[in-house]
Amino acid sequence: MGTLRPDELGGTPESDERGATHGPGGPGRGTGRRALLGAAVLGAGGAVLGLPGAAAAAQGGGAGRHRGGLASLPAPTVIGHRGASGYRPEHTFGSYELALDLGAHVVEAGDLVPTRDGHLVCRHEPEIGGTTDVADHPEFAGRRTTKTLDGVPTTGWFTEDFTLAELKRLRAVERIPANRPHNTLFDGRWGIPTFEEVLKWQDEQTRRRGRQVWIYPETKHPTYFRALGLGLEERVAKLLREHGKDRRDSPVILQSFEPTSIQRLNRLVDNPLVVLLSDAGSRPYDFVATGDPRTVADLITPEGLKEIASYAQGIGPTLDLIVPKDAGGDLTAPSALVRDAHAAGLILHPYTVRPENPFLPPKLRKGAAKDAYGDVFSLYRAYFETGIDGLFTDTADLGLLAREDFLNHRS
Repeated sequence: MGTLRPDELGGTPESDERGATHGPGGPGRGTGRRALLGAAVLGAGGAVLGLPGAAAAAQGGGAGRHRGGLASLPAPTVIGHRGASGYRPEHTFGSYELALDLGAHVVEAGDLVPTRDGHLVCRHEPEIGGTTDVADHPEFAGRRTTKTLDGVPTTGWFTEDFTLAELKRLRAVERIPANRPHNTLFDGRWGIPTFEEVLKWQDEQTRRRGRQVWIYPETKHPTYFRALGLGLEERVAKLLREHGKDRRDSPVILQSFEPTSIQRLNRLVDNPLVVLLSDAGSRPYDFVATGDPRTVADLITPEGLKEIASYAQGIGPTLDLIVPKDAGGDLTAPSALVRDAHAAGLILHPYTVRPENPFLPPKLRKGAAKDAYGDVFSLYRAYFETGIDGLFTDTADLGLLAREDFLNHRS
């Protein structure tokens, strides 16, 4: 995007403003996949790594014991957020490959948005003014426009106004240069990947590295794109089927801020599914679109979590839902969300840990520089101690070090 969101300017963690509508999930299928994912991510961590505490205890609550597939993932799982976006421009093959080099267990590749001719590409948002060099292309100056995206007027260039061939002429740039000036060194080095290219890249990296590479793509703004005749879920399912990655043991976890997108995917594929959750007072956009008055606070009650568990296997809450902050932005006591989600048979992969000062609680900052690192290891520890099953991080290497410290301390 052309301007920085509040979470990028300092003080609060990322809280994407997406959403979801309510609808029935596919009967029977969700429960089986939930048991598999719960056993895999929780059970692998407890059995293989000796994970103690709440995460290990959750193995016994509703999650059966299965082998293979997701059971290969350790817990807590370290997920490379948009790759290694702390070190490279996000959603590029440079970022994805570095995340693997750093040891990420799973790579978020990528946020899926469509082109005008129906291809899926990996961008954080459909507006690409802040993540590509499109503004430097005079031939595309006339494409700049203002649209209402999930109820918010947004000005810039949008993927749905470009063909894939046109987008392939663009190059990726760093999205938050004020916080990551070192990443601007790589501006222009990589282009925009398609989801099909990511699926082929996943196979190539699996062969080259001798271990299964996992990816964690997200459907972005599904309600918005469906209204444009560019439904995401069918396109995702078609590509997964073509590449033989639409099964419950496939190394592809699908996520969305809109529950109806997850419900639709639940009817199309057998992949593990995760509902993303923004701050408690927000309403998923498809709730807004259909007049559903519920907020995220309603979804994280025991009843709301039980409903999610009927069609999904996990939730991806913003970190503030795991450990709320006080008026000054510092951490308070953990909420009951981890306990309640585990009781419903759901795993939790909250987002996103970033090491730079503006993204840390004030007490953990070091100095005032926007690009300086604070005490991020204390932050990781606070979240791991709640019993979460994994987390998204822009710096997988730091997440893995913190994870090692946590496991050694608890053993």
